[in-house]
Amino acid sequence: MLPWLNIKGGAIVTAAFVLCLLGSVLQVDDTLAPPSAAAYLLAATSSAVTLARNRAPVATLAATTAFGMLVAPLGLLPTPLTMAPAVISAYTLAMRTERRTAVVALFTSSALLVVSTLFFEDDLSLKDTSRLVTVAAAPLVAAMLGRLAKHRQAHLAYVEERALRAEISRDSEARRKVAEERIRIARELHDLVAHQITLANAQANVAARLFTTKPDKARTSLDEVVETTRHALGELRATVGLLRQHDDSSAPREPAPGLAFVPTLLESFRLAGLEVSVHHDGTATPLPPAVDLTAYRVIQEALTNVTKHAKARSADVRLTWDNEWVGIDIIDDGASSHPPLEHSPGYGLIGLRERTTAVGGTLTAGPRPEGGFIVTAQLPLPVTESTARTTGGAPDREDR
Repeated sequence: MLPWLNIKGGAIVTAAFVLCLLGSVLQVDDTLAPPSAAAYLLAATSSAVTLARNRAPVATLAATTAFGMLVAPLGLLPTPLTMAPAVISAYTLAMRTERRTAVVALFTSSALLVVSTLFFEDDLSLKDTSRLVTVAAAPLVAAMLGRLAKHRQAHLAYVEERALRAEISRDSEARRKVAEERIRIARELHDLVAHQITLANAQANVAARLFTTKPDKARTSLDEVVETTRHALGELRATVGLLRQHDDSSAPREPAPGLAFVPTLLESFRLAGLEVSVHHDGTATPLPPAVDLTAYRVIQEALTNVTKHAKARSADVRLTWDNEWVGIDIIDDGASSHPPLEHSPGYGLIGLRERTTAVGGTLTAGPRPEGGFIVTAQLPLPVTESTARTTGGAPDREDR
């Protein structure tokens, strides 16, 4: 960085020196003459002072102004060229200092240059007057250009800072999305595996009770434990596969469960000792994949909670198909120890509420006045298909 500054500073000093010499070639009578020794000395000293313009801009302007005031006494013609060091110093001053300091210093410099020239002029012609105007205006114009350069630098710095902040913000947003995805996967793991583990525990308890009295049924329960745990491991493997990198070898994935898997789900709960019935009101309609998966998870999580928390002998699953919604009610007859949904310490019902909200539905849960516990969900149906269903036949009712 420093060598570049030295090269730039040397180039500016050389330019100031050359301009001063060019200005000294023009004489007062508009003739051309070689520069005198005084012109060389003035050009060299005033140009050398500009090396300090960045460190001490006010002092440099004062020094170059003083040298500029010597132009007329030395018999040289006052022009912007002979005042080049002062013009360069004015440009730097406008970039380096505050506005008030720059205005005072610049107008003082211009006034001193004009006054010193007038003091040594006996008779001013129109041409002399115009030359004085250019001498006075040259530092001011240079200062305006310096101010514009300062504003441009500030604007570029602001743009770079905004770009840096935007990049940092994008990185933060990416990290936030990664964290949210990890939370989502954790909840997905809970939804996929928790009910299977609960069923396996219930089936193992049944097998333990029947082991001595009814060994055949105990063996059947143990077979169900094996099957349940096998499904749990398969679903766990499929979900953890979401964490694979794009270049990892792909593993076969089972299709996402939906309402078509509900009979198998209910049979697993029946084998665990819970009597489960299902009722359909209305004409069933194919659901979008996300809504179908959410409906399955609502039934799965609700029945899992019945097995874990409620002293219930039976549960009833009711599916009500309307024009725009499918309603899901899971009701048990036990002395439920479920806490209300808003105060639930676990993540099952909370996760279900987030799932239903994500697909545009609602979920409520709580104890019933007549006893037991109820989980109610409403999930939206596709608009086009629900509109077509309004002209369908009478609802059928199937009890299993």
